[in-house]
Amino acid sequence: MDKAQILNDLEETLTKWTKTPVGRRAFLQTMPLLLASCATGNRYREGDNSGQALDLNPTEERRMADEVLPSMQKQYPPLRDPEMQTYVSNLGQKITAVNGLNGNPYNYSFQVVETEQVNAFALPAGPVFVTAPLLALCDTEAELAGVIGHEIGHIKARHTAERIYRQEQTKGRSVGYLLGGGVLGGVIGFGLGRLICGSNNSSCVSRTVQLGAAAGAGGALLISKFGFMAHSREDEMEADRVGFKASVQAGFSKNHVGNFYEKLYEMDQKQKSGRGVLSSFSDALSTHPPSAQRVRQVSQMTNEASGFGKGKVSSREFDRIRMKAVDLVTS
Repeated sequence: MDKAQILNDLEETLTKWTKTPVGRRAFLQTMPLLLASCATGNRYREGDNSGQALDLNPTEERRMADEVLPSMQKQYPPLRDPEMQTYVSNLGQKITAVNGLNGNPYNYSFQVVETEQVNAFALPAGPVFVTAPLLALCDTEAELAGVIGHEIGHIKARHTAERIYRQEQTKGRSVGYLLGGGVLGGVIGFGLGRLICGSNNSSCVSRTVQLGAAAGAGGALLISKFGFMAHSREDEMEADRVGFKASVQAGFSKNHVGNFYEKLYEMDQKQKSGRGVLSSFSDALSTHPPSAQRVRQVSQMTNEASGFGKGKVSSREFDRIRMKAVDLVTS
């Protein structure tokens, strides 16, 4: 079997692996190990990008996004609803314009993508994506603004660019050693092989390990599948800070912009206690790991945000768009 066929077979296995919320969550939880991207210590750079080992200009970051975009859009195609697209785009552009972010240095875009997952994510240099199920779960426009602001924070702080850049630095001779069969075998060792094959299907698990080892670039394929979406808790906290300030500065209620991530934490606690969680929500739990520390930080920022008054909570336009999202989710 040639390498092209091996990679094709491995891609089919990964597709089966990650087509369910449980599989995606288990896979994404291994991303810090695959990418070695969870930094130590407390970074508090407020999105000014100080201390980053990343020598890229905005044009190069845009190139990185353009390379990832085609494969991502196969999994997350644009939602065919012009009204919903226009609303989300206008909301995002309002936040970036008020904060002087447009063209400084990125040109931001905002799009609703078609999937059953509850999630939001960003690519380097400007593209932000939200899903209709996420819109349906937001109770207010300020809450949605907080989510979009958070993704803007990831772009401004170059979190996704950092991940893709590190991946590119491992290309060549080191890929087989760092990201090949050994990594895939290690992932299988974490029990993910059972998610694909079932606990009693040892031959299936063995085949998956062999494919990864034979491909050499198996780990790189794993990373390219969903790796750009997985952020460390440190990145999440920085994006929370940047996004909170940007959303409040854009006129949204400081008491509501952080509500979605408090909701995320509550859902995570329910899941851990065995009380269940919406299956689609586990995608958001994977790509945006919740923590009590994040909730405390949002609460502290809310208390310290003086001089902004009550701010905007919601609008009739949001209510109409949200109901469209609810109809899509329930239909």
